[in-house]
Amino acid sequence: MALYRYEVFDSAGARSKGELEAVSIEQARALLSKQGLLVKSLAEINIQPSGVSFSLERITLADIEFLTSELSVLLDAGLKVDQGIELLRSSSKKPILTGLLDKISKQMRNGKQLSEALAVFPDYFDPLYVNLVGIGEATGKLADVFKELSKDLGFKRELQQKVMQALTYPLVILCVCVISVLFIFNYVVPNMASLFAGQSDLPIYTTILLNSAAWLQKYQLLLAVMMISLVAVLWIFRKHPVMERMKQQLNTTVPVVKTAVILVERIRFNSGLAMMLNAGVPVDRALQLASGNIRNSSLRQEILIALAKIKRGEQLSTSLRQTRIFSDFFASLLKVGEESGQLARIFNEIAQRSQREFANWVTRVTALLEPLLIVVMGGIVGGVVVVMMLSITSVTDAGF
Repeated sequence: MALYRYEVFDSAGARSKGELEAVSIEQARALLSKQGLLVKSLAEINIQPSGVSFSLERITLADIEFLTSELSVLLDAGLKVDQGIELLRSSSKKPILTGLLDKISKQMRNGKQLSEALAVFPDYFDPLYVNLVGIGEATGKLADVFKELSKDLGFKRELQQKVMQALTYPLVILCVCVISVLFIFNYVVPNMASLFAGQSDLPIYTTILLNSAAWLQKYQLLLAVMMISLVAVLWIFRKHPVMERMKQQLNTTVPVVKTAVILVERIRFNSGLAMMLNAGVPVDRALQLASGNIRNSSLRQEILIALAKIKRGEQLSTSLRQTRIFSDFFASLLKVGEESGQLARIFNEIAQRSQREFANWVTRVTALLEPLLIVVMGGIVGGVVVVMMLSITSVTDAGF
C-alpha cells in the first residue's frame, strides 16, 4: 500500500485536500471518483530515502528539529505521544513530512513504542536519537529528552550553516574569476589579435597569450564536458568505500580541514555523551552509543580503541587522552570530572568550548580567504590585462 495526497472538487464545486492509501495511483483515482469527486491533482507521498528519487522535496535537518521541539512542547502540555504525532501530522504543510508522520503513527498503532517506530527510519533518526527516546519512554522524561535533542539538532543545523557560509564566498569568487577569464579569452583577446596580424617578431608573452586564447576557444567545450563528467562521477560514487576512505583520509591530513573535522567530531561526541549521561545512561553504554555519532572512521576507530582500554580497567581520561579528539587540556578536564563525579557537566563544557572554537575558526578562515581570493583573482585577471597592454605597447611603439 502507498500513501497518496490528493486535491479534489465535490459536486458543489468546493475544493478539499487530503491523503488516502491505495495499491496504485489508478486505484486511488478510482476510489475518489466513486465518491463523486473530481480529481484536480493526485501524487504519491514517497518518504523512503532508498533508491533514486527525482523529487526536489526532501526531509531536512530543520524538519527533524521542528518535529522534535514541537513534540517537546506538546508533551509538556500534557498530550500523549500518539496524540502529539497525530496533531503534527494533521497540521503539517509539507507532504513528504506528513507521510513520514503518518508512517510513524501507523507503526505506533500496530503496537510499537515511539523509539521502535523511529528506528524504522534510520536516515532521519540516528541510533543516538532513537536510544535517547527509548530512555525517555522508560524513565517518563520524554519531554525533557526531546527538549535536549531539539537543542542538539539546533546546533547541528547552525553547524551546517556555518560550513556553508565558509564555502559560499570562495565558490562565488572562483566563479567570478572563471567567468572573467573566459570573457577575456573569448572576446577581448580575439578582438585584439587583429593588431598583431602579420607580425613575426612578437614578444614571447604576447605569443603565449594569443596561443592560450586560441587553445581555450578550440577546446573549451571539451573541457566543460570533462569537468561536468568528473563532477558527476565523483557525485555518483561519493558513497563508494574507496571514495569514503580517500575523503576521510584527506579530512584528517590537510592542516586547515583537519582542525575543523576534529572540532566537529569533538562536538558531536561530547554533546551526545552529555545528553545521555543527563538522561541516566550508564557511562560505558553512553560512550559506546556516542562513538556512533562520529562520522570520520579513523577518529571513530581511535575512540573505539580507547573504549576497549576503559573496559579493561584504564581511567577514562587516560584512555581518551590518546585520541586526537581530546587534547591534553580536555583530558585534564575529564580527570577533574572523574574525581568529582561531574562527567556530564564536563562533557557539556567541552562541547560548548569546542562550539565557540569552531565559530572562531569559521570567522578566521572566512576572513583569510576573502583577501587571498581577491589577490588570486586580481593576479589572474590583472596579469592578463597587463600582458595585453604590454603587447599593444610593443606593437604600436607607444610609451606609457
